[in-house]
Amino acid sequence: MTIKLSEYQISKYKNDGVILVKEAFLPWIEKLKNGFQKVLDNPSFYGRENTSNKKKGRFFEDYCNWERVDEFKDFFFNSPAAEIIAQSTSSKRIQIFHDHIFFKDPGTEKETPWHQDLPYYCVDGNDTGSFWIPLENISKDNSLKVLKGSHNLPKLVKPTKWSNDKSWYKINDKFMDMPNINENNIFNTEMNVGDAILFNFKVLHSSSGNKGNKTYKAFSARFIGDDVRYVDRMGETSPPFKGINLKSGDKMREDWFPVVWNN
Repeated sequence: MTIKLSEYQISKYKNDGVILVKEAFLPWIEKLKNGFQKVLDNPSFYGRENTSNKKKGRFFEDYCNWERVDEFKDFFFNSPAAEIIAQSTSSKRIQIFHDHIFFKDPGTEKETPWHQDLPYYCVDGNDTGSFWIPLENISKDNSLKVLKGSHNLPKLVKPTKWSNDKSWYKINDKFMDMPNINENNIFNTEMNVGDAILFNFKVLHSSSGNKGNKTYKAFSARFIGDDVRYVDRMGETSPPFKGINLKSGDKMREDWFPVVWNN
């Protein structure tokens, strides 16, 4: 199954840093649900709970499972995801970065705070794309919120730890404080099964707790394109990718981050 983005979608992605891709992954949802359950049943070392005793519900996340979960690996190598990233970033070559799952029980109060992904990562560049794929129909209230155009901020925004809101790194002089969020410039939409929000690693985004009566499950697949290079953040990143043995400016290792699309 090939998905062809329109010129309008490609332009919107470059300008806004986010687009909705309708029904792109409908044939993959059951497979992703199976993989998701495998991770819930057997979390990785990176699995963590983000709720404190002060707030109701459960907010669990886990990442970097594609090598051990066949359903996720199949998605990265055989779904139309990588080709969509190539179209949206005008890249000739796409590599896997990592997968990420999000789980929130009904009534969970803990929000996913406003943040950019890139400051947490050991990469820099503009040719990036992350798919946010809900595994059930999702209301606008529970859906992802993205600040359009925030991939063009003058600096990256200071990253924090979601569990306690403390700074992620000890040194933050290369980052800016969180800007004011213009409520009139937020991308937010209800979604049907098979839909995906595609966003640049640099855009600010957030989501609410789970205001619905169904469990909230979302799968993310993250990809890197032509201009992406390794960067030393002078502290442990998330994911940490320990032992990567690269210097700032190096291309990302293909043995760790396989090429899944090549023009």
